[in-house]
Amino acid sequence: MTPPAALTTGAAPPQVPLRTRIVATAVDLTTDSGWSTVTMSRLAAAVGVSRQTVYVEVGTKAALAEAMVRHELDGFLALVDAAFRSHDGDLVASVRAATRGVLELAAEHPLLRAIVAGSGGTDLLPPLTTRSTTVVDAARLVLAERVTPYVDGLGPTQLAAAVDAIVRVVLSHVMSPSAPPARTADDVAWLAGRLLAPPRTLRG
Repeated sequence: MTPPAALTTGAAPPQVPLRTRIVATAVDLTTDSGWSTVTMSRLAAAVGVSRQTVYVEVGTKAALAEAMVRHELDGFLALVDAAFRSHDGDLVASVRAATRGVLELAAEHPLLRAIVAGSGGTDLLPPLTTRSTTVVDAARLVLAERVTPYVDGLGPTQLAAAVDAIVRVVLSHVMSPSAPPARTADDVAWLAGRLLAPPRTLRG
């Protein structure tokens, strides 16, 4: 006998979108054996779909590279959100925690380390460097949303310039760290305090 709906325990897990599965599998394959070994046929076989389906979902291999970078970027941006929630009311502490979290994750991130070391493949480097518009824009948007409630006395142009500077400094340290994450986080937090000139308390 089928149990009443009210007594049914659990529920079917949400279906992971096919595009997300394809991109995540491409990340795993790249991390394991390098970007140069990832072909649409191999990716399709790993996911369990046809090669044509992969092309329909993600387009060219260059487009797949962009999608992979954005997929991994979401994890970094989630750290920024968490840092600001954990240090609500303190802009400098929020920026310090966010920067340290991002840099520590970057230091241990398999795909990012593979890209920087070269084993990820040169096709994966442009989305993080010369064609980094997606990364920079996404990071600027998230940071601007988080810092705006703290900022007083800056016009939109000044705020945008300050946020852009902070984002680019952090990204430069992601790609080429010059100090331990904690030290860099202190420096970036100091910079944010000077650029954004926050008031002592959160603006209501």
